[in-house]
Amino acid sequence: MTNIAIIGLGIMGLPMAKNLVKAGYDVTGYNRSQEPIDALVAAGGHGASSVADAVKDADVVITMVPDSPDVAGVVRGEGGVFANAKAGALWIDNSSIRPDVAKELAEEAVAAGLGAVDAPVSGGEQGAIDAVLSIMVGGSPEDFATAEPVLNAIGKTIVHVGPAGAGQTVKAANQLIVAVNIQALAEAVVFLEAYGVDTDAALKVLGGGLAGSKVLDQKGRKMLDRDFAPGFRLALHNKDLGIVTAAARQAGISIPLGSAVAQLVTALVARGDGGLDHSGLFKLTSELSGRD
Repeated sequence: MTNIAIIGLGIMGLPMAKNLVKAGYDVTGYNRSQEPIDALVAAGGHGASSVADAVKDADVVITMVPDSPDVAGVVRGEGGVFANAKAGALWIDNSSIRPDVAKELAEEAVAAGLGAVDAPVSGGEQGAIDAVLSIMVGGSPEDFATAEPVLNAIGKTIVHVGPAGAGQTVKAANQLIVAVNIQALAEAVVFLEAYGVDTDAALKVLGGGLAGSKVLDQKGRKMLDRDFAPGFRLALHNKDLGIVTAAARQAGISIPLGSAVAQLVTALVARGDGGLDHSGLFKLTSELSGRD
């Protein structure tokens, strides 16, 4: 398989598309705005004027859009993926959406004669640029085997975690862990600064012990510098935590820490900070302590 269509060339989708080009695939991209399409063309890919135009000759179709309604919007209907992709093509959804929606759409894809896997990613913008994303994949073993070579071009850790919808369930767990870790790091930095500690030295030694994590490595400096340029926007993490809390309620389980952090993220988004990186949790944590 050499022809790949990718729908959604945002912060994550564009670098993923570029890495697919680097891996030798013939990549055609579609995006609602033209600038990312032009960037893909400049990198050696092709541009399309619509979803239908992008997918008509594709062996693999990748969607990378923000939320469940967005995915449904690009795959369903007369101009969507299911109606225009050729029989036997594989649909890979790298978006992060509700597990039940992922399962439902996978069933519709199969009915349309397509293979389907839900393959949400973790690693943020830098992970997408460096092609080292962690990818959790739901779907049949056969479809996973077909998708794996493509996913290897954009990620480093690719794991089949179960049937359709399982990838999104694992991604929801990932977002829960990340959010709680970011909040804990924010509280630790506020605590260190309140005591006048050398925060650079403190984070260095903390990173070498049990408190060390990728969150500390990637987000600690952003908090110290008050640099909240988005790698993963608070608005998107707010969406993901909504998925987590709803799914937890449906399963009848308690996630007290996750629920508390979800409310803090919602508060930041509600006041207009949704465009900041999710390390922006530090802002609210600092303000609650009267530090900023």
